[in-house]
Amino acid sequence: MRTEAPFRHGTPQKTAVLLVNLGTPDAPDAPSLRRYLREFLSDPRVVEIPRLVWWMILNLFILPFRPKKSAAKYATVWTEKGSPLLAIGHQQVARLCEGFKDRRWEVKVELAMRYGNPSVASKMDELRAAGYDRVLVFPLYPQYAAATTASVMDAVFQWAAPVRNLPELRFVKHYHDHPAYIHALADSVLAHWRAHGRPNFDGGDVLLMSFHGVPEFALLKGDPYHCECHKTGRLLAEALGLEKSNYRVTFQSRFGKAKWLEPYTDATLKALGQAGTKRIDVICPGFMADCLETLEEINQEGREDFLHAGGGEFHYIACLNDSDGAAAMLSEIVAQHLQGWPVDMGYEEAMAAELAASRRLALAMGARDGQST
Repeated sequence: MRTEAPFRHGTPQKTAVLLVNLGTPDAPDAPSLRRYLREFLSDPRVVEIPRLVWWMILNLFILPFRPKKSAAKYATVWTEKGSPLLAIGHQQVARLCEGFKDRRWEVKVELAMRYGNPSVASKMDELRAAGYDRVLVFPLYPQYAAATTASVMDAVFQWAAPVRNLPELRFVKHYHDHPAYIHALADSVLAHWRAHGRPNFDGGDVLLMSFHGVPEFALLKGDPYHCECHKTGRLLAEALGLEKSNYRVTFQSRFGKAKWLEPYTDATLKALGQAGTKRIDVICPGFMADCLETLEEINQEGREDFLHAGGGEFHYIACLNDSDGAAAMLSEIVAQHLQGWPVDMGYEEAMAAELAASRRLALAMGARDGQST
């Protein structure tokens, strides 16, 4: 157990939310990718192969060669603010904080990455040192999988093992069928169609929903991920008024030679292109923020696969990112999980928050009036 400062009576109760996403290298170069991949691929939740066998494969065949190739891919999506996943994550934190101020809530929001920086352990240390004794851990994976959500829980429990005075913890397990999540997804699709026209579904156009893949044995061992992805797909299609023939649910990012969840996204894109599909719209509902898997694997490689195979128009629909729909969804889900915890501001903080909210409303009304004239 760690040596800690003595407990003090009368300490105010404080609540925090820790958003957690998958992770990102520190830079788009081989050394950064090697550190990141070593941590990521050493997680037994991610690779369920006997440890000694996998250690040899990882250190002798993957880490000496894969980082350089992966770094080149990351370089194609890197931004002035760095990793898109990390930059968007900070924007999501800011939007969630704005929502809390409008509610007159005094809730701290932080961002962590399961792999890479900032780590889960470092952020939990910061929150504990600042006196936050209620922490809601929110893995930003809509669909639960042992390799993702459970791994975040592992990281929190590993941090907690040597801590004597633990904060009260809650976890968001999943939100694959939450009405606010489905509504936000549907709004993002409709916004894209308003800007770029609606696909001609009667003419064979397709909405493809690509989820991150996992090995098929995960499903056979009882992982609910496959079923939750299909439920998300069905609910989104219903919200958009689509028939079963209008959309596909596929799985991307397979790794290694084992059989993964099918149908595969890349094979489906090639097949649709070869069939002469005039237009395909692709959305990735399993990702809350655009990242390498969406910006490079789908919008670059997937686009090329479809067009090269003979397809017509390829439209990529961005992730929810820091949109209004994402902010509203995150705020609603967090509010449900924080019930019963201390969140209210003091009088002075509440008055300042009300003034800030009034100013934002006035600015929004002014912008709207300006557009109408």
